[in-house]
Parts: sequence; C-alpha cells; structure tokens
Amino acid sequence: MRVLLGVTGGIAAYKAVFVLRALREAGHRVRVIPTEAALKFVGRPTWEALSGEPVATSVFDGATGVDHVALGRSADLVVVAPATADLLARAAAGRADDLLTTTLLTVTAPVLLAPAMHTEMWQHPATVANVATLRARGVTVLEPDSGRLTGADTGPGRLPEPEAITAASLALVAPQDLAGRAVVVSAGGTREPLDPVRFLGNRSSGRQGAALALEAARRGARVTLLAASIDEAARTSAQHPAIDIVEVETTAELADAVDSTCAAADVLVMAAAVADFRPATTADRKIKKDGSAPDVVRLVENPDILATVAGRPRERLVVVGFAAETGDHDEVLELGRAKARRKGADLLAVNAVGSGKGFGDVANAVTVLDSDGEQVGEVAGSKQDVARGLWDLIAAQLH
Repeated sequence: MRVLLGVTGGIAAYKAVFVLRALREAGHRVRVIPTEAALKFVGRPTWEALSGEPVATSVFDGATGVDHVALGRSADLVVVAPATADLLARAAAGRADDLLTTTLLTVTAPVLLAPAMHTEMWQHPATVANVATLRARGVTVLEPDSGRLTGADTGPGRLPEPEAITAASLALVAPQDLAGRAVVVSAGGTREPLDPVRFLGNRSSGRQGAALALEAARRGARVTLLAASIDEAARTSAQHPAIDIVEVETTAELADAVDSTCAAADVLVMAAAVADFRPATTADRKIKKDGSAPDVVRLVENPDILATVAGRPRERLVVVGFAAETGDHDEVLELGRAKARRKGADLLAVNAVGSGKGFGDVANAVTVLDSDGEQVGEVAGSKQDVARGLWDLIAAQLH
C-alpha cells in the first residue's frame, strides 16, 4: 500500500518517526511530506533514510512530474501527524501553499489527521470550527490525548501515541469483515519448568501470532492475545486498543486460558508453539552440578489443546491451528495433511521451520489445509502478509 505521511512543525514531530517505522514494518511504502517548519524539528536526512523515499516540501520540487498531483492520485492512505492548528486551518480553507496542503487537495484516498497543539489552541472556536468542517468532508480527525504538553502545561492537545495513530490509520483501509467478532489468538512458545530457573522451550518468538492479532484488530475484531513468552518486538507490534494481552507460560496455563476465553469467541487461532512434553517432576530448587542432578529427565505428554477444542461440540467457533514441521516441501505437506485429519481444526496452516525459516524475524510461508487435509490456500511473505492472507481465508469461513 502507498501511504503519504505528512509532518507539520510541532514539537511532537519526533513521534512521527515511530509512525513511519510502524507503517514500514507493516509492509507499506511510505512517502514523507514535511512542511518547512517540520524540518526544523526532524531533518530531511532522517525522513529519507527511514522511508527510502525522496523528501520535498515545495510544489517546485519535482515540478516536471507534477508531484503534488501524482502523489495524491497514487496514495492509498494519507496520515498527517502531528497536525498543527495551522495545518487544520489551511486544510479546512482549502489552501495550497506548500506540497503537503496542495497534495491534500488532490487526494481521493482516506485521510487521517492527528492533531497536536496547546490546549487553548485546540479549544479555540476557530480550531473547533475547522475540525468540524474537515470531519464533515469525510476527513478523520483524531481526538488529541490529554497529558503533558510543552513545558509545564498539561491538558488536551497532546499527540496520540504512535501505535494509536498507526492503528487508526490502517483501520481506515482495512476490510472490516471482522467487525463485532471476538477473536482469541495464541502466540509465542510455552515453557515447561525443570527447576525455578530452567525450562524446556522452543524458538518461537510470537511474531506471527502478534501479526495475526494485530490484523484481526485492524479488521474490526476484539482480540485476546494469549502471549506465551513472546519477545519484545512481538509485544510492541501487538499494541492496539482492541487487543487485550493475557500472559501465560506453561501449556497447562495456556489450556486454561483458551478454555476461559473461547466460550464467547468466534475464532480461535492457535499460532503458539505448544510444548508436546513437560518434565514429569519439577525441582523446587535450582539443580546443582554437585552429583545430585538426575541422569535422565523423564517427560510426560502435554494435553493437545488444538485437538481438544476442535473435537468439542461447537456451534460457531472457528478453530485454526498451526503446524510447524521440518523437512522438504513434500515431506512437510504430508506431515501437515496427517495432522490436519488428526486434529480436526477447520483450518491448519502448515509451515516449514528450521534454520532461517519460520521462527523469528524472517519471512514465512504457509500452506492452509482444511480438516480433511485438502489444500485451500497458500500465503507467503512477511509475517504481516501471512496474517492478511490467513484472515482472508478465516473470514470466508465465518461468512
């Protein structure tokens, strides 16, 4: 998706850097259009380095390509953060005195403005009227947060946090096919304790599960994310007003959380890498190298959460599982087919994992099977690409 990020001259301009990063990490192409005043707060090299795109402020830059028209026509989404009182006034009046305001007049894509200014400016009748005018034209103008402003001032007028701006922006262009739905997503990897400091675990980072939770929230769902030791990048990416994060660690804790959250859910996506086994006993003190350590750690099988939930009588719950397998493509697919028939989930996303595949900050590729082991789709790309493609398939099941 092609996004235009406008930045105006307010002290909160530094926060737009994090909006840019979030949009880029979500897989979108972003062109930054700052005002001249904005460049006094964050310089041109920063915007160009982080966006990978040229930065211009005037209609005379790129005049041969008539950039203000070309940019407006090519945009799928426009975000202005921060939007100062001056920008709101110029946009409401239809001014065209720099590249940003001129581009706003040529845009037909959704536009979101995130205001930031002192409380008196936000509450001034002129600003109130300008916001009402813009909203009447279909522009989304966020309410500013209330909190610490420049200096010692406190009150409404603070720029919303970058995560909230990004979420609200992408919600404008995401299909709302999950509106009103309750979704439960598990992510990460369960850990089974050997003693108070050691555990049996796996390499799952939780990033694919976090991407699935975020995509569901953007498409209108209320999401509960069951986080089994997810990494910080996954936790940060899952920050969204519609996502509640519930921390779990062991498979038993995850099973309890699934039982308690699925009663009112429409969809369960088991993206977590669940430990198949746990130690039969757990030492209550750290195991020492003093000759008292056991020669053998006896393992017992954990309950199969996915098969248990899928096998219960259910009227509306759509159950989706993940199967991480090793081997070549044909071998992984055959293992996945057998697992799909055994587990009984409505959909099973089968992916190859191992060195440089599947886990962590790498691309992913899944083959989606139904409960009979028949292929119903394939999705590949970034974690976000896979999340979008998988939710397309799940939404079809819901409808």
